Amino acid sequence: MRQKSIQILFIVFCSIFIHGQSGPDFSILLDKAFQKLYQDPDDCISYSQSLLISDQNIEHKIILQNIISQAYAMKGDYVQSVNVSTQKEVYEEKDKLSYFMQVFGDYDLADQYQNLDLFDQSQRIISDLLASKKLLTSNDPKLKITVAELYQLQALNFGINRNYALALENLEKSNRYIDNHNEENRIIGTENKIFQTTYLLRQNKPEEARKLIEGVISDLEKKNDQPFLSALAYEASSRYYFLKEDYNKAVEILEKGLSKIEKLPYNYLKVKIYESLSKNYFALHNDEKYYDYNKLYAELKAKLDSNNKEGIRYIIKLVETNQNKNLEFQKQNEQRKFWTLASIFLLIIMLLIIYFLVETRRKKDLKKQFDFFKKQKNRAQLISSISNEGVIQTEKSTESNKISKEKEFEILQKLNEWEKSGLYLNKNMSLSSLSAQMEINTKYLSEVINNSKGKNFNGYINELRINHIAHLLKTDSTYLNYKVSYLAEFSGFSSHSAFTTVFKSVTGMSPNAYIQEISKNKAS
Repeated sequence: MRQKSIQILFIVFCSIFIHGQSGPDFSILLDKAFQKLYQDPDDCISYSQSLLISDQNIEHKIILQNIISQAYAMKGDYVQSVNVSTQKEVYEEKDKLSYFMQVFGDYDLADQYQNLDLFDQSQRIISDLLASKKLLTSNDPKLKITVAELYQLQALNFGINRNYALALENLEKSNRYIDNHNEENRIIGTENKIFQTTYLLRQNKPEEARKLIEGVISDLEKKNDQPFLSALAYEASSRYYFLKEDYNKAVEILEKGLSKIEKLPYNYLKVKIYESLSKNYFALHNDEKYYDYNKLYAELKAKLDSNNKEGIRYIIKLVETNQNKNLEFQKQNEQRKFWTLASIFLLIIMLLIIYFLVETRRKKDLKKQFDFFKKQKNRAQLISSISNEGVIQTEKSTESNKISKEKEFEILQKLNEWEKSGLYLNKNMSLSSLSAQMEINTKYLSEVINNSKGKNFNGYINELRINHIAHLLKTDSTYLNYKVSYLAEFSGFSSHSAFTTVFKSVTGMSPNAYIQEISKNKAS
């Protein structure tokens, strides 16, 4: 997750230029809050809240609210981040905020959207802001840094869409608007280099990436006062060694990065490190470490995903409470009337659709990715051939009516949560073990699976595994470098042949053919 160090710098300038008599004192306090943001978000929140209580200046209050909001985002607490961000509306007085503060408000909203994975909404705001000649040509230091952060955020959006060339181009544009005369600029530049490392690796330029990230790590270690940036840099560095199949070195670097933030609540960054550690330990065939870190990853990821969905609900509330305001500042004079009640209503509807369908559409996305394989759809389903329970039942159990609707709903809810956990990748998972975990009668569980999923337990779990690994191959190019035997073991299959048979029955093609097709599409 990208962290917005930008806010603090241009706010410091704002406080100095707008409130000359009190600016210097406030800027010193604000700089301390900024330092704490990258050292310990909880300490930053406590410190900033104490300043918020004693400061009666409206713009100062908005500034402090944004620091607190960003600290919550760095913790992965998107609900509180959005909630705090909406509270600043209490202090705003219409037509009294400067041009800079209006731009800052729109940038803040774009960043909130990106934190919540609403990338289209984020990109629309950024594009409108960067279309402003007034903003791009301004010599105001605080506006120049705003532009630097907008280009950085746009680069991250391009990276999400796998357009790494444009992502690197936007990071270069961001660098043109920063200098090395203060802490805020230094951190933006450091973040840009870390992101550049990731995109260079994606472009298959490992040595260029290695040289860049080693320089970043060396500089950070000399200062030793930014644990968040250090951990982020180590995680990026580990990717180089993973691609070189030096998994021991990758683990060493990741463990060092984790030690920097292990006792700090940078939860989103911890999720990334847990995931990377589990991948490397899997490649090293260290089952104990793999399962330990994979469990930490799954538990924390589930917590963050839940908070993300709740954050979307809060961002909708933000839109509702600002219907008559220019939330997404576009060309201060030309487009102010464009945002009518109808456009905001449509935006709310779109966000509501995303909120309610994101989970239900997740499993359908894989099928949509395979639409171009229509000729493969008529291949016979072979799941039953490797099932230990025999052929899939074609008739419902005559005793199905004995399960109450309430009990069936309860079982389906538990199955849904279990599917999200990824525990079906455990090769020892069986109907009896799942029944024990869920504290459900084996017969009831088997009957619900047969009736609701249209297949027996083995067919059900095997299809979950194949959908999972096929999705990873599609979305994470590092998996394309694994041998099929590794993919089989990672997916929980007992043998290479069983994995190949089921993979072909679900997707209509062999694992090797699928990997070749994905690689060809990425190359084009």
